[in-house]
Amino acid sequence: MATRKAPETSNISKDDLLAYYREMLLIRRFEEKAGQLYGMGLIGGFCHLYIGQEAVVVGLEAAAKTGDKRITSYRDHGHMLACGMDPKGVMAELTGRSGGYSRGKGGSMHMFSKEKHFYGGHGIVAAQVPLGAGLAFADKYLGNDNVTFTYFGDGAANQGQVYETYNMAELWMLPVIFVIENNQYAMGTSVKRSTKSTTLFGRGTAYGIPGEQVDGMDVLAVKAAGDKAVAHCRAGKGPYILEMMTYRYRGHSMSDPAKYRTREEVQKMRDEKDAIEHVRDLLLQAGHASDEDLKAIDRDIKERVNEAAEFSKESPEADLSELWTDIYA
Repeated sequence: MATRKAPETSNISKDDLLAYYREMLLIRRFEEKAGQLYGMGLIGGFCHLYIGQEAVVVGLEAAAKTGDKRITSYRDHGHMLACGMDPKGVMAELTGRSGGYSRGKGGSMHMFSKEKHFYGGHGIVAAQVPLGAGLAFADKYLGNDNVTFTYFGDGAANQGQVYETYNMAELWMLPVIFVIENNQYAMGTSVKRSTKSTTLFGRGTAYGIPGEQVDGMDVLAVKAAGDKAVAHCRAGKGPYILEMMTYRYRGHSMSDPAKYRTREEVQKMRDEKDAIEHVRDLLLQAGHASDEDLKAIDRDIKERVNEAAEFSKESPEADLSELWTDIYA
């Protein structure tokens, strides 16, 4: 990606910019702490970090309203925090404790919040895509104007159930926004090696679904595209596809050394396209905050994250009786 051009910020308020900065920084610091806890053996199983991709979910949540739904894959901690789930409950779930959102039974990939309309991370690649259409179908059936944000990655975009879902979503004019988080590597395989398509959103053309490619490292561009997609869905015009061009700084999961790309490539993205640094620069240039103000925000967020980590350590492990709850038979 080329170096980002300076966007028009005259219509972006100080409060909005500070909110984006806080939300993205919370996700970044939370994920850094999760990586530390994983290294200490306090998080078991798989753990997929969202570091680098923060602008996507923060920008889209800024375009959402109360009642809208979201569903995503296993790289899901950022989505939980962005929709307002408590960092303490999220971290406790990561560590398998009873204070977690799924009482310690879901772990990193499978927690839910009915209150926040968060319908899970899902461990099976692309399985959440038809489920997202189902959530949207429920809203259409109920006759409200809610939309569902259905997130999946560039690797999942090659799964057959995605295209079956596209067909049904357009046929039934469902209010679903398909968000392709194109972080350019499906596990360890570059997009260039896995598809001849020049765009992934363009595949929706065959089904009559409009869409666009967005700079997913620019929270303002994401918010603008999100507003457009949301308006399309709320007007009853059916689904919309947003291909967010983003980048993950860490490996696919904590067990991935990411040797399929160079350190120089990752560093170049950090230097030229980092979403948080971008908003930080905008705040400083506009005189909305001083360097000390932003350092104070960082200290406050680190304290929140540390409190979440301590809560997770102090929360008891799930009782064995939990094995028999939340099942049908």
